Amino acid sequence: MERLNKLLAHAGVASRRQCEALIKAGRVIVDGQVVRDLGTKVDPNKQRITVDGQPVRAERPVYWLVHKPRGYLCTNRDPARRPLAIDLVPHVSQRVYTVGRLDEDSEGLLLLTNDGDLANRLMHPRYGVEKTYLVQVAGSPTPEELHKLLLGVWLSEGHVSAKHVKRLKKQGDSTWLRIVLNEGKNREIRRMLARLGHKVMRLRRIAIGSVKLGDLRSGKARRLSGPEVDALRRGSQRHTRKEQASK
Repeated sequence: MERLNKLLAHAGVASRRQCEALIKAGRVIVDGQVVRDLGTKVDPNKQRITVDGQPVRAERPVYWLVHKPRGYLCTNRDPARRPLAIDLVPHVSQRVYTVGRLDEDSEGLLLLTNDGDLANRLMHPRYGVEKTYLVQVAGSPTPEELHKLLLGVWLSEGHVSAKHVKRLKKQGDSTWLRIVLNEGKNREIRRMLARLGHKVMRLRRIAIGSVKLGDLRSGKARRLSGPEVDALRRGSQRHTRKEQASK
């Protein structure tokens, strides 16, 4: 027997948190009965499970790394039919979704998977998995301004901060920075720098945890290796153990 939300996430329906929302909304049916209890356990080999009328079948977990170009969206559908990140992996038959969204104007490392449990661990701030970015900003931020990013600034969702910030080089009237975050709120880096008066001209994610973009060309994809997947799992679990030890 397996918890329903975990089964749905592993089947590639959505992330675990999104699956919980589907259950609460009454969109999940087990053996003809609507289920809203998040603690429900099921046996996928003996019970029929559907989401919005579509049968759920356990899939083999897959893990892909994509170099997302600017102009692509991190969603599985768009009414305006703009380019989608999942369009870059047409050969992947499993229902995958993006881990750690990049906005339309951003580029770089994006993970695609049907493993909702790992996806949740990689992106939830509680697990503290680092995301590393190269950022080109207008002007030349002062050391004091860069320190403010470490101390944190206030956005509509609350207080946010960077874990590491390093000035890399000047390029004309702009500056390249290396910024590491432990969380990933919507357009967080752009909004943090805007509060300091510096517009982001270009933003590229180059790493999630120990997995790096490397020299993968823009618009291309590759499978994650077994050791890379294992490293992501260990990285997310390490922070959980630290949290438990501090209690």
